[in-house]
Amino acid sequence: MPSAPGIDAIADAAPLSLCAREPHVPADRLVAEMVPPPRFDSVRFSTYIPDPNQPSQTEAVRVLEGFAAGLGGAHAVGGGGRRGFLGLGKARAPKTPAGPRGVYLDGGYGVGKTHLLASLWHATPAEPALKAFGTFVELTNLVGALGFQKTVQTLSGHRLLCIDEFELDDPGDTVLVSTLLGKLVEAGVALAATSNTLPGKLGEGRFAAADFLREIQGLSARFRTLRIDGEDYRHRGLPEAPAPYSDEQVTKAAHATEGASLDDFPQLLGHLARVHPSRYGALTDGLRAVCLTGVEPVPDQSTALRLVVLADRLYDREVPVLASGASFDRLFSEEMLNGGYRKKYFRAISRLTALARDGARLVTTD
Repeated sequence: MPSAPGIDAIADAAPLSLCAREPHVPADRLVAEMVPPPRFDSVRFSTYIPDPNQPSQTEAVRVLEGFAAGLGGAHAVGGGGRRGFLGLGKARAPKTPAGPRGVYLDGGYGVGKTHLLASLWHATPAEPALKAFGTFVELTNLVGALGFQKTVQTLSGHRLLCIDEFELDDPGDTVLVSTLLGKLVEAGVALAATSNTLPGKLGEGRFAAADFLREIQGLSARFRTLRIDGEDYRHRGLPEAPAPYSDEQVTKAAHATEGASLDDFPQLLGHLARVHPSRYGALTDGLRAVCLTGVEPVPDQSTALRLVVLADRLYDREVPVLASGASFDRLFSEEMLNGGYRKKYFRAISRLTALARDGARLVTTD
């Protein structure tokens, strides 16, 4: 099977397969890649199409445009002389407790929150090196790669930090991110984040959130919340996702498509357990399609959460997915879909369904 273009040491001469890849990602690459992913490289506020039945979407655009314009001044450093954000106050005297230093986009999956967050990044009048964009998982991975103090030092010179898919999955992350954002706010960095959960509810149903209420409330105090209502745009007015194909159809399409990978789904799930989620983006480098045989419900929560991260990276990179076996809406059990991570799982189903529509074009009818 031919090797995908653009793949270097990650794949070597191995057959084109995700399971054959064990990428190593240096820390400087993690920093350099803190920009909007390819899917959102060209989005702007002007390309966001608000649902006319959801006025909160139009209001979010208005507020975020003003937020971006307010970031055009000199970068504030230290405790005093900070610019006001979102009309939330004028410059403060030194040592005055800071109010909200950013904006938090709350809403269901598929209402365009990432589109708006990336548009904010693009609209902020600063050099790309002074703006950072990444998912919550990528931010915690950066701390793991650089260390806490080096991460603070690296991001403190930024004008804006955008955090997509803000999630608090365990107490350690709660304390880590709360402390990190506190340091960045003190350095004058503006914050923007998206999530499916209101700031005060982060961590609910996942761990003993009450034991960490102080940290969670501290995070909430750093943001002004903008609620964005609406339906999942990925399914609004679109046909249903294609039914799974046969193993033969998927295999044939993989061999006929340059740059496609072909993997047995259970084997891929096992491989994901051996690759750190921070490397899932590199795992998909150069792929033009992902073909999977034998898709079946995931066996446990840890496996499910790893699959969510892979789905996010494939969606960011607009990689079509073609699969046989179970349909994507059967990946997660009812218990999972009713648990504390349910919004992650629904997001993954939504995104994989969209990629499955793109993958349908790989199947030829003879």
